[in-house]
Order: sequence, then structure tokens, then C-alpha cells
Amino acid sequence: MLTRGPSSTGGVNKGPFLAPQVTVVGAGPIGLAIAWRCAARGLRVVVHDPAPGSGASHVAAGMLAPVAEAYFGEHELTGLLTESARRWPGFAAELTEATGVDIGYRTEGTLMVGLTADDLAEARRLWSYQQGLGLPVSLLRPSQLREREPALAPRVRGGALAATDHQVDPRRLVPALRLAAARAGAVLVTEPVRQLSEPSGGVTVVAAGCGAAALTGLPVRPVKGQVLRLRTPDGGPPGFRHVIRGYADGEHVYLVPRECGEVVVGATVEERTDVAVSAGAVLRLLRAAVDLMPELAEYDLVETIAGLRPGTPDNAPILGPLPGRPDVLAATGHHRHGIVLTPVTADLITGLITGEGTDDPLLTPFRADRFHPDSKEEDLWS
Repeated sequence: MLTRGPSSTGGVNKGPFLAPQVTVVGAGPIGLAIAWRCAARGLRVVVHDPAPGSGASHVAAGMLAPVAEAYFGEHELTGLLTESARRWPGFAAELTEATGVDIGYRTEGTLMVGLTADDLAEARRLWSYQQGLGLPVSLLRPSQLREREPALAPRVRGGALAATDHQVDPRRLVPALRLAAARAGAVLVTEPVRQLSEPSGGVTVVAAGCGAAALTGLPVRPVKGQVLRLRTPDGGPPGFRHVIRGYADGEHVYLVPRECGEVVVGATVEERTDVAVSAGAVLRLLRAAVDLMPELAEYDLVETIAGLRPGTPDNAPILGPLPGRPDVLAATGHHRHGIVLTPVTADLITGLITGEGTDDPLLTPFRADRFHPDSKEEDLWS
């Protein structure tokens, strides 16, 4: 447990001669949210990142989808996603109040749809599983879908509503978090950390996404995702309000509308380490998107981009101290869920640092030592 620094107007002693009490490696949404929470509690915080906000969050669509992304065999992860989504309304309100920045938080919900009979059969298996977990999934007939979104293709065979799955704009979220952290007293240093002996200070938090593997030896691997951004021809809002997640002739696709006229279309999931955009991926994503929402054929294609998600062997994040290194906390491996898991990750890691949440049961399934329970620490972390 760390001792808080003397209070000042921003809640932090900013004296340059004092070493940081918390060093955060990584200035994506996870790292910045942790820095904000810690600085707001009176701790001296330094964040290291040579290119803040340029990682997976820059590519991410920003879906807050604990229901739609509740997959078979990920029961504990679904619980964490649900809890973090529950915290998002308060987190968004607090962040907006602290910064005055509109982060694009929207609550219209998510429509999950199947284009063909085969698509619908596959989707229904997942919806049945989600309902079995007690998640709020409401089945809808084609006519009910088009009452909610008339622009959906007439071919769509059926769907479901996940009313509690919301969205936020990551490209607004990250600057807002950076501003909030700075106003609370955190200092950003645009220098990389190449080994864990470099940071000076009481606790080091590794929130470096795919870069966490080289720093910690944790099994975090890059998972490539390609994403498209479209824009309405007139710059007005898109012709639909809900996030659409669909199956279209076997292709999985999501469509995320923004008030500014942008629609994010994604995403591939590839076990690759490059960030090149392929013509085949663009073709598949566009074809599936237009099959579900025909008006998108008239939109402008304004960006094609690829990024690397930090994946783990069980697709769940790694949260908490490294074995044998209580002064180093991991906050990485969030894979597809970095944006939705930002509030709960920030709260859990901050609780470990301040000593307020060392016994939080939410942490137990996501400990760093779960991948090597029978191995010796000196073999794993040397």
C-alpha cells in the first residue's frame, strides 16, 4: 500500500524532486485511466509512452458489448465485462465532468442479426447461451427489427436486441483520459521503457498492450484486426442508430454509427503481426456490411486501418502483480475488450496500489500466475 503525497490544488504534490509513487507504462485508455485514478487519489504518477494513444485503441470501434461478446467457455470473462459495463455510465459522466469533452458515449443498444437461415441458426445458438447466463437478450422478428432500423436489408431473417450494450468513441476517449490524468497531476513522458529496471518509483504498472510481453515475459501475443471507416456523403448522421452486429453469409461484421456521420466497420481476427491492410479483408467487410445495411454502398470510404490487439491464451486480461514482483502490476491482455474493460481495470489496479482492493474477488480469475501454476518462479520470470 502506498502513502499518498501531500495535497495540492490538483490533488498531487508536483514537486520535480520527488520520485513518482506510480509509474505507468503505456498511455492507451487502460494506462491513462489508471493514471487518472491514482493521481486523483493524491499519488505522484508518471506515464511513459513514446506515442500516446497510437495502439489498439486508435483502431478500436468502441463497442461496450458484454452481452453480444459473451462467448462459449468465457464465463468468468463475461462476468468481468458485465461489471465493467455497469460502471461505464458513471465513468463516462465523471470523465466528461472532469474534462468537458464529449466522448461519444451512446446508449441506443445493439441489434444482433442474421442475414440467411444458416446465419440465423448460428446466431441463435449464441443467443440461447447468452440468455442461459441471464443476460438481457430479446429475440426480434424481422418486422420488429425493421421497426427499429428501417434501413436494414429486407433479406435479414431475424435478430435480437442487447439493450445494455452501448458504445463510446475511442478517439475521443483517449484524449479525454489524457486531459483528466494531466489535470489530476499525472505527468506524461514520451520516452519508452525498455526494461522493468528503468522506471523509478514505488509501483510500476505495465499497461503496454502487446509490448507487455517483452517487458514481463507474460504470454501476450498480437492479434491483428482490420477495420474500415465510412462517412455519410452529406456529413450528417448515418441512417441507423443502433450498433449492428451481424452474420452475413457466414461473415461476422459489426457496424458502429457515430453522430458525426462516421460508421466503423469491422473487424478481422488474424493471428498475424503485421499491420498491412489487405484487399481481401476490405472486400469481405464491405460486402457483409452492405448486405446488412444496403445504404452503406453510397457512403464514402475514408479510412482502412489495421491494429494489433493484445491477446492471451484464454482471451482474458492479466491483472495484478507479477509472481515474485509485488512492485510490478500487469494490466494487459485485454484482447477485444480493452475499451469496455477500462473502468473496472482502472478501479482494480488502483485498488491494489492504494491497498483499498487487495482482496477484490474480481481479480482472482485474471492473476498473472494462472498460466504457469506448477512452474517455478525463477524459471518463469528470470
